[in-house]
Amino acid sequence: MRIECVARTRSKVGEGAFWDDRDQVLWWVDIPAGLIHRHDPATGENSSIDYGEPVGCLAVRESGGLVLATKSGFWLFDPATGQRKPLSDPEAHLEQNRFNDGATDTRGRFWAGSMKDGGPPEALGSFYRLDPDFSVTLWKGGIFTTNGLAFSPDGARMYFSDSNAAVRTIWVCDYDAGTGTPGAPRVFLDTGVLPGRPDGGTVDADGCYWQAGIDGWQLYRISPEGKVIMTVDMPVEKPSKPMFGGPDLDILFVTSLGVGLTPGSEARQPEAGSLFAVSGLGIKGVAQTRFAG
Repeated sequence: MRIECVARTRSKVGEGAFWDDRDQVLWWVDIPAGLIHRHDPATGENSSIDYGEPVGCLAVRESGGLVLATKSGFWLFDPATGQRKPLSDPEAHLEQNRFNDGATDTRGRFWAGSMKDGGPPEALGSFYRLDPDFSVTLWKGGIFTTNGLAFSPDGARMYFSDSNAAVRTIWVCDYDAGTGTPGAPRVFLDTGVLPGRPDGGTVDADGCYWQAGIDGWQLYRISPEGKVIMTVDMPVEKPSKPMFGGPDLDILFVTSLGVGLTPGSEARQPEAGSLFAVSGLGIKGVAQTRFAG
């Protein structure tokens, strides 16, 4: 196994990784900086667009461009032209909130979660579903830090988590891919037994769930039964979002945070906030479904 820093950005909050298997590029964001990154592994180039407001997560659209979940809600955005189209701002009444983590389901719906941005923690976050017709549905509220959204390869399970230090739990739901409806959540893993709290997640081709263990210097591969079956030690304290990519979907890209580091640890992690690639795992991911809208 090899871990390589492939984009030395030293982002504040690197997040939102989405692999485009058609164009063979990784899209990702620096949330508070409002930067949308495009990493091309073939050339090593990492280009950036300043969107002008916090961008929590994104997905590539089937019809071209991107769908974004930002501080001001859901948007369509064309990186080539800069054209923007507002879709919905479901939390316009919550000025302290912004969108955070997101993922597409296997039918091309875009899911994203919100959170309170700064100040004392409050459970003001909610999960929303953006359908291809651009309608927005509130699913579940009462979350401190929405995270970990991912869907099993067959689309029959939905994973999500709350990163708050007092909660640090991953849940799983049975998922009706035909209607986009999750069933009742059940605890998948209480990460209190691990060094790292749950942050971004993804799944591999075997149906295992991968969690970025923020604050723990680690990634975790978790079986469908909720057992940790592999741990990957990372060169940064705050890995934030894993995403399989590459021509064979066997490279695990990992974003990270460059802020909030444990005092005195900075010298150990000079590339905190950068993008990493983990190769040689012998494990493949699944292709991400483009947003169908």
